[in-house]
Amino acid sequence: MRGLTIGVLLVSLLITTAPGFLASQETVDRIAARVENDVILLSDIRALSRYQQFLDGKSETDSQILDRLIDQWVVRTEADVSFPHPYDAEIERELERLRKSFASAEQYETRRKQSGLSEAEVRSIVASQLYLSNYLDSRFRPSVQVDSKAIEDFYASTVVPQAKARGQEPPALDAAHDLIQEALVQRGINEQAEKWLKESRARLHVEILLEGVAK
Repeated sequence: MRGLTIGVLLVSLLITTAPGFLASQETVDRIAARVENDVILLSDIRALSRYQQFLDGKSETDSQILDRLIDQWVVRTEADVSFPHPYDAEIERELERLRKSFASAEQYETRRKQSGLSEAEVRSIVASQLYLSNYLDSRFRPSVQVDSKAIEDFYASTVVPQAKARGQEPPALDAAHDLIQEALVQRGINEQAEKWLKESRARLHVEILLEGVAK
């Protein structure tokens, strides 16, 4: 999980799909990596690349995407033991948030079509993202503690300067309290999840087969 921003919980890790997703769109496929007894395919990398293009108009390198897919494998392998998948209503709420993140419905449709993703494929990716995000939240949130001083420090060092930079009056601390607290909780979840992933990956047998990626 790299390059996370406060208020966007684990998105950089989770904008991905289960191994094999959209593989049918690839005419020629090959194994990019072996993780324990499973494989990550080149088509999995291409699927995530298309989704990144859809969201941001650009995508990471194949090696960066493969790294995210390995992280995802770790999370999914543990979550699949007993963690429930999201309800349809949860998925629909996430889809609505995604649509509203674009400037307009037209921009959403244009970018989706340019990326080569169908609505059903976008929904499947969002559902997968939500499943993994929910799991990490449930695993690490209970152990994250945020005190009043941390909230006050964040308000003074981040909220106030950002508001002034935009030429706006900063919100009162009381008004911003809950949003700041949640942002700091999410940051704590990210930090703990990143540490857990690093430790978990050290115990994995991973064989990288993708050309140009360090073994």
